[in-house]
Amino acid sequence: MHKLKLTKPIVFFDIESTGINVVTDRVVEISFLKVFPDGEEEVKTMRINPTIPIPAQTTEIHGIKDEDVANELPFKDRAIEIASFLKGCDLGGYNSNKFDIPMLAEEFARAKVEIDLKKMKFIDVQVIFFKMEPRTLTAAYRFFCDKSLVNAHSAEADVRATWEVLQAQMEKYDSLSDTVGGLSEFSASSKFADFAGRIIYDKNSVELFNFGKHKGKKVIDIFSKEPSYYSWMMNGDFPEYTKRVITRIYLKMREE
Repeated sequence: MHKLKLTKPIVFFDIESTGINVVTDRVVEISFLKVFPDGEEEVKTMRINPTIPIPAQTTEIHGIKDEDVANELPFKDRAIEIASFLKGCDLGGYNSNKFDIPMLAEEFARAKVEIDLKKMKFIDVQVIFFKMEPRTLTAAYRFFCDKSLVNAHSAEADVRATWEVLQAQMEKYDSLSDTVGGLSEFSASSKFADFAGRIIYDKNSVELFNFGKHKGKKVIDIFSKEPSYYSWMMNGDFPEYTKRVITRIYLKMREE
C-alpha cells in the first residue's frame, strides 16, 4: 500500500504533443494512471490526432509520426470521455504545472468542454524533486527507484515512472506531507489564476498581471484605466483559458 493518504482518486498523467506552445501546439498522446484510495490503479492511454503536422524534431523526441495518429480521433472527440475519467479526481504529473495542465486546459477550452480544473489539487513531482534533489526525470527514477527509465518520452513509461518516483520521495523524505493537499501546496510554484501563469493572485487573492509592462499590477486597475489592453489581450496570442480568466475579470468590473 502506498504512503500517500487519499480521500479521492488522483490521476497522474503525461502528455506528448506537437511542441511546447500551449496556444499553437496540440496533444498527440496522453496517458492517465488513476490511483484510488484503496490502492487500486487504472491506466488509460490514447493516441490523439493533433489535426496539424508533427514536426520532425518533435518526432525525434517521442517517436510519434503523422501516420501514427492519422486515423485517431481529435481531442474534441475524446474530450467528454477524458473529462468523465478525471471527474472527482486530483491531478499529478512531472512538470505538469507548467506544461501538461496548461495544455490540457487549453485542449478542453478549444473543445468547448467545461471542466473546472481549478477545483482540483495538483501535485507536480518535478517541483518536489527540484526542491529536494535538482535533476531530470530519468535521473530522478535512477536516484529514487534505482532503476533505468526505459522508453523515456513514451507517455505511459513517463507517467508510470512519475508515480513510482513520488512514492519513493515520500519514503525518503519524512518531512513531506502524506496528503494530496499538502503535496499540492508544496509543489506549487505560484498561485496562478490561469494555467499559463500570465495572471497570478496576490496574498489577498487579487488578480495581478505576471508579464509585460504591467507585471505586478492589478488586472482590474489596468482594465479600468486602459480598456484597450483587454482588447489587445483578447486579440493576441494568449491561451484560450487565460482569455476566459481576463474576460471574467473584465465583465465583473463592468458590473460594479
